[in-house]
Amino acid sequence: YAPHVIAPVEALAHIPDALRPEEAAPLMCAGITTFNALRHSGAGPGNLVAIQGIGGLGHLGVQFAAKFGYDVVAIGRGEDKQALALKLGARRYIDTARQDVAAELMKDGGAAAILATAPDAKSFGPLVDGLGVKGRLVIVGASAEPFAVSSFQLIGAQRTITGWPSGTSKDSKDTLKFAANTGVRAMIETFPIEQAEQAYERMMTGKVRFRAVLTR
Repeated sequence: YAPHVIAPVEALAHIPDALRPEEAAPLMCAGITTFNALRHSGAGPGNLVAIQGIGGLGHLGVQFAAKFGYDVVAIGRGEDKQALALKLGARRYIDTARQDVAAELMKDGGAAAILATAPDAKSFGPLVDGLGVKGRLVIVGASAEPFAVSSFQLIGAQRTITGWPSGTSKDSKDTLKFAANTGVRAMIETFPIEQAEQAYERMMTGKVRFRAVLTR
């Protein structure tokens, strides 16, 4: 017997045949968040867009940004993330452990948008200095900690800071369709439902790369 779930049609999103259920699942959360944030970032094709953080959100952000036609720069900590970032579609990689992110971005004229995906509040403020004129810092990495930004960082170049949640069922549909058509996929580890506890523990300890998906 398979239990039935009743939901209003306006809350549903069609999953394209090109996506397996376990591929679609992360796109309905991390996928829609990064896809929607980027397409509302104000950046256009060819613009420099930076993705901060190469994790569960960031690895999808880099892919979407590349498929949108942006000039993508990935920002992470440590040289070990560089190969993956470039493979996902970034033109270059900035290592925060040994490089000044803002200075590196300004060498290319500054970013039209920076998508901050890592929940590290203290890193947000310095990112503003890497924005070009009318550039926008879009924050999707949730953190309860405040961060410092001076008015001087914003006024001269007319920069803005905004947050972005996820989206509606229509946005989910757009995300799934775009991913199916362009080859954007989440990196996942699958676990049978019986191993839900182990999957949760692996996720909470940061060992999953990058999303844990339960299967029947």
